Amino acid sequence: MTTVAWYSQTWNWFNGAWHEGNPPLIGPRSHVSWLGSSVFDGARVFEGVSPDLDRHCERVNRSATTIGLKPTMDPKVIQELVHEGAKKFSPGTALYVKPMYWGEAEGMATIAADPESTQFCLSVFEAPMPVPGGLSVMKSSFRRPTLESMPTDSKAGCLYPNNARVIREAREKGFDNALVCDALGNVAETGTSNVFMAKDGVVYTPAPNGSFLNGITRQRVIRLLRDDGVEVVEGTLRYEDFANADEIFISGNYSKVMPVLRIDSRDLQPGAFYRKARELYWAFAHDKGVSRAA
Repeated sequence: MTTVAWYSQTWNWFNGAWHEGNPPLIGPRSHVSWLGSSVFDGARVFEGVSPDLDRHCERVNRSATTIGLKPTMDPKVIQELVHEGAKKFSPGTALYVKPMYWGEAEGMATIAADPESTQFCLSVFEAPMPVPGGLSVMKSSFRRPTLESMPTDSKAGCLYPNNARVIREAREKGFDNALVCDALGNVAETGTSNVFMAKDGVVYTPAPNGSFLNGITRQRVIRLLRDDGVEVVEGTLRYEDFANADEIFISGNYSKVMPVLRIDSRDLQPGAFYRKARELYWAFAHDKGVSRAA
């Protein structure tokens, strides 16, 4: 009997060769499998472009260093492998690009991974770009950790169980996602992305304060809007600010820029700033010196 894989078409570069599918790379004694020593990054290949690929490849190395791993790959080499891997798919296929590091062997008293055991894999898989239909959000009862309690300045796998419970809670209450506050009760992000709001002609977004990752797509959207003459304020925002906003939208690598269409019981429309941000991002991705996918 043929078993249908739960995952989409996938190619992985590991130890100098490409492997198709979902190959077993770790075991029960691998440090990462029981003590969580993993980091990753996410980039996109779509419509023949791979915007900010260089920055994603550089960030995965910084994330590795942050949690005590030893990066083994030059970011430019990772980029070259992405281009090589993209050619294994049909032309025009939208791809998710995931370079990752993890600890294999135990180090100090088993808790810390031995940095010399760091392993690397580049996983590239088919992932259609989401249709910008929008999403609904509520206020999560969970909070973002602080930099003192978790490695929030990295894209570490250990951070994501908290995001997962944010999403589970939202789905159980009939929402797609939720706004998550920091330890002081200020909005930090959603369960999966950075977040923006607009009020009276000004775009606002939470200022990076160490409780959430200052996303590469977030930084790009801010720069594009400002270069287009839009006032973008990074500051302290409460949930009530979003509840009373003229419009809300999110940014993230997976879906890039998407509108929020409902917050609690209040319906919203895709606004002018969301449309401008998405149009500017697509124009940047296709025209302004980004890394080409093939």
